[in-house]
Amino acid sequence: MIQPEPPSFLRVYQPQLRYYLVDEGAYTDEELGLTPTPLSALFSVENAGDSWATLQRAVDRVVAIIQADPNKERIDRVITRWIKRHLNRLSAEVNLEQLNSLIEDKDMLAENLENLVKKERLQGIEQGIQQGMQQGYQKAQAEVEAAEKRMIRTVINMLQAGLSDDQVVAIADITPEELKAIKAQQSQH
Repeated sequence: MIQPEPPSFLRVYQPQLRYYLVDEGAYTDEELGLTPTPLSALFSVENAGDSWATLQRAVDRVVAIIQADPNKERIDRVITRWIKRHLNRLSAEVNLEQLNSLIEDKDMLAENLENLVKKERLQGIEQGIQQGMQQGYQKAQAEVEAAEKRMIRTVINMLQAGLSDDQVVAIADITPEELKAIKAQQSQH
């Protein structure tokens, strides 16, 4: 890490470190479930990013692992602080100020996560409704445009067949102004 290399007499003071890479994303939830340790439970929480319901299941797993640990008070404090930070990073709109222990406040956290799931579902439903309305509007607009084109072709065909303007207006059920606009548009082409 030091460039250029330090003099040889300083090399003995250079740290020689080895690392063991633990890639939390490489483990499936099933694999993590086979190792009931606080670290595997935290990996489950980290990997539970697809929904709040999945996150709730991961938190339940963390609580079960903490309760089974002989050092549960200390681990509970550490993991509770970590969970609070993690939920803040996820931009979870959860009131975490009173959360001091996952074991004692599990129901409060579960209620907050359940409210988030409901809110997420409602937002999904609203988004689906808006998309459906937009698609319906676009489809209706396309149908109106297609009907207008058919009507204009019909009017042009009637004029080319030799019908008078009055006959075309009566048959096509259009106003004389609309017929005038169709004729003007046709003469431009």
